[in-house]
Order: sequence, then structure tokens, then C-alpha cells
Amino acid sequence: MACDCCKLLVKDEIEKLGLQPVHIDLGEAEIKGTVSDKQQEKLNGAIQKAGLEVVVSKKGILLEKIKKNIFEYVNESDEKQRISFSNYLVKNLPYDYAYLANFFSEMQATTIEQYLIALKIDKVKELIVLRDLTLTQIADKLHYSSVAHLSAQFKKVTGLTPTHFKKLREKRKSITQGPSAK
Repeated sequence: MACDCCKLLVKDEIEKLGLQPVHIDLGEAEIKGTVSDKQQEKLNGAIQKAGLEVVVSKKGILLEKIKKNIFEYVNESDEKQRISFSNYLVKNLPYDYAYLANFFSEMQATTIEQYLIALKIDKVKELIVLRDLTLTQIADKLHYSSVAHLSAQFKKVTGLTPTHFKKLREKRKSITQGPSAK
């Protein structure tokens, strides 16, 4: 589960089956009592129909926990202490960083750092589009060492500078609002 909408969907599907959710979070759901095989099958079908994946293997669960922690690190970074990503991950999962990084690479065919960077760049795009923050504010919020580092990483991933991306957004916005909105 990657967002609040996903959590709501899972909660609704659990309740439709007459089950009582205890805890639903990104990548996990805990249900009070026992779940019959038929209920589990129906829940799995509903979740898969919504485009989500049911994970029950230990490796799959660890992978989802890693992704959940990366997502939280990027999206709740302004609320977290200034802690390095590797220390954050080790603090939240009972493994050393080298093991987690190697495991992630084997399971995802990308490195944990590349995955983190992709999520951070998506967050930069979101902040540029949805909030009127300066690049300095965005760099600080996402724990970049400088605006230059953010800009270089953004350009490497997207092929555009953040400033150019922002100008494109403003141009699209003025086109959709029409000439009378100026």
C-alpha cells in the first residue's frame, strides 16, 4: 500500500467481509481474530482487483517493509530528525544496511539508493507542482546538502532542471486557465 487511499480501500474490503481491522498501515494489515481461507481468498481477490499486491512470503514482507520505510523517510522527512537514510533504515529494521541494500537489489533489480532517489525526485516534482516552495526550501525539506545537489540529481533523473520543470508547469497552468485568468 503506497498511500492513504490504498489503506482506506483495504480497510473497506476487510470490513465488507465482516472482519475487524486492528491496524492498517503502508504495506501491512492486521485483522482481529481468525480469517477463514474463503475470507482470505475474497480479500486477496478484491485487493488484487484494485491493483494492489498481497504479499505473504517472508522475503516479500521484508521487501515491503523496506519500501515502506523509504517512502516514510522521503514523505515525512521534515518531521524526522536529521538522520542519514542508512541509519534511519537500520534503526527501523533489524538488519544491517549492507544486508538490506543487497537484499533489495536482488529483489528489485535496482539499488536501494536508486529507488530512494526516484522517490525523492517524485517528491520534488510534487512539491514544485502542488506547493509554492523555493528550491532551497525543497532541498532542505528533503535533506539535500544543497540546491545544486538537488538540481543535478533532478536533471540526471528527469532530463530537466527543476526551474525548467517549474516553468513548464506555469506555462501549462496559464494555458488551462485561459487568457482571461491572467
